Amino acid sequence: MPQRSDVLIAGGGFAGLALAIALRQGLGDGFAVTVADPGFARAGGFRDNRASAIAAAARRMFETIGVWQAVAADAQPILDMVITDSKLGDAVRPVFLTFAGEALPGEPFADMVENGPLVAALVDKAKAEGVTLLPVAIAGYATAGATVTARLGNGGEIATRLLVAADGARSRLREIAGIASYGWSYGQSAIVTTVAHERDHHGRAEEHFLPAGPFAMLPLTRNRTSIVWTETTHDAERIVALPDAEFHAELEQRFGLKLGDIRVAGLRRTYPLGFAVARSFIADRLALVGDAAHMIHPIAGQGLNMGLRDVAALAEAIVDAARLGLDPGGADVLDRYQRWRRFDTAAMGIATDGLNRLFSNHSDVLRLARDIGLGIVDRLPVLKHFFIREAAGLTGEVPKLLKGEAL
Repeated sequence: MPQRSDVLIAGGGFAGLALAIALRQGLGDGFAVTVADPGFARAGGFRDNRASAIAAAARRMFETIGVWQAVAADAQPILDMVITDSKLGDAVRPVFLTFAGEALPGEPFADMVENGPLVAALVDKAKAEGVTLLPVAIAGYATAGATVTARLGNGGEIATRLLVAADGARSRLREIAGIASYGWSYGQSAIVTTVAHERDHHGRAEEHFLPAGPFAMLPLTRNRTSIVWTETTHDAERIVALPDAEFHAELEQRFGLKLGDIRVAGLRRTYPLGFAVARSFIADRLALVGDAAHMIHPIAGQGLNMGLRDVAALAEAIVDAARLGLDPGGADVLDRYQRWRRFDTAAMGIATDGLNRLFSNHSDVLRLARDIGLGIVDRLPVLKHFFIREAAGLTGEVPKLLKGEAL
């Protein structure tokens, strides 16, 4: 006989683990939650050299479910942000837009956290809450009435009332469900690494818009900065393959020396960039969350935070239904989740796609127009405050967890 679980989640990253913890805390020991991911079997856990900007709303959720406390000491608040627009060879990079980094007084709109320690904290909390973690992949599934039977990579089976796909942009479960996605490649890749420097960055994030794409400098603790450096895919692969001295020269040309001498202090890797949105976030007893549902350009640093908004909305829909004795995998629960998330996802996708197309080009006419626009925004405090709250995830219909309220 197959094992049983009320909710089965495919994918043990940020979204899958956060959802599992929220459900266990909201519904208690009588509600069984399982997360399946072959990465749980890897010695040393998940390996990810990247760092992420955790928006204020997502940080509130992590605080509420008891995870943030484990990483808070190594989190770097983003205290302000500077946006410039120039060509690579320009001697001066004029500042066109600045943001004070507070969503509310005393609350930064985002914190930078390294991915590895945050995932490790989520794993530890999931174990403490009684979530079952299986070090296997879900190879397939079949739905019959009110039950989904998932076939595991080790030959076992799990019967569940709701299957959640948190298995990434190339979601196997989305494919099995026959849910199409639409989107495109930007022909760009992000070079990601960590840079150590002499001087303190004072919590300042900078985004240099260059013709090939944005060069983002995101502050980390201990005089370090996370780099997300966008180039055409061909150039990104060429730059990453350069000898250390030549790579350093390319980096220094973009990073500058305002923080003193710099050195690469982490692995350098490339990640292809594109846009994709699933045509439906749900199917019969299946919900998509995170990159399985949508993938956007990192130009606004919102990809991970959109996935965590999915988690907060789906968790609230499930908990509300289960407390009323309703089926947590029922069509009405999934419809509520999809209605909650579709508009926000579409709006953010359109915004990031438009920004990337506006800034990643060599047109002097567009450059003049966007610089005038940035300058106007910089002189409108009300509009700047709205953008900060939007980036912090505090606009629209905000789920309870993102407000810092327990389910």
